[in-house]
Amino acid sequence: MKEIDNNEIQSILFDLSKKFILSKYNNLDPEDIKIKNNNDIFTCVDVIVEEELSNILCKLLPGSLFVGEEKFSQFPKIINNYEQNEYCWTVDPLDGTKNFVKGKEKFAVMIALTFGNKILQSWIYKPLTNEMFYAIKNKGTFFDGKKIKTNRINSIKDSIGSISTKYWDDKNLLKMKSIKSNFLEIQSYGCIGLEYVDMVNNKRDFAILSKLSPWDHISGIFLLREAGGFDCYFDEGTYNYCFQKRNLIVANNAKLGEQILSIIKE
Repeated sequence: MKEIDNNEIQSILFDLSKKFILSKYNNLDPEDIKIKNNNDIFTCVDVIVEEELSNILCKLLPGSLFVGEEKFSQFPKIINNYEQNEYCWTVDPLDGTKNFVKGKEKFAVMIALTFGNKILQSWIYKPLTNEMFYAIKNKGTFFDGKKIKTNRINSIKDSIGSISTKYWDDKNLLKMKSIKSNFLEIQSYGCIGLEYVDMVNNKRDFAILSKLSPWDHISGIFLLREAGGFDCYFDEGTYNYCFQKRNLIVANNAKLGEQILSIIKE
């Protein structure tokens, strides 16, 4: 398979954003906002953008499969698509939905293309600015056509990042509370996609994550890996979306990531 054209993906996302996302930004009606079974909110924008991307991307690569956040909430078995030896798209149509609903700026669209257990390409798109970060397997991470690398080297005491606040077991919840004071600043964007972008951009240093829904993390972890970053489960081993595991450290360099892993294991 040839690489998917990144300019074509950006053009698709620009058109969808203009038509469905930006038209509803600061313009949602109460009936546009709904609640899923797990009490997360979603909007009509999440649904229509995912539906459009499913149609467009599967035509772009005939025979490919699709996993989307909204579709999964209705048909959980689509997660088994990763077990097939086929090309598969993974989409978060609106990462940072709560921010979008509140009229805040931190939201994004995330797409990844995989084959079996290998990530081939990923994209994170910012609708408000028409900016797109993308990564290609073994070629690197790019922004505006230029290759970018992580080069921010901070010690733990000087590092800025986030720690998940939900989905920990009791032991790890206590551990997360106890290690917060080791870091310079703990702050969540409410949009993990843009946290990954800023780790790649050398504006943030780390994230410590509990729940690992693939649409939230494949795209960003791949950007980070191809830019020289670090990811590791608490019990070691790198992130694998084919496994339903939790508890992951991501960092923009291996030294910091190993230091965080060490204090978690203490």
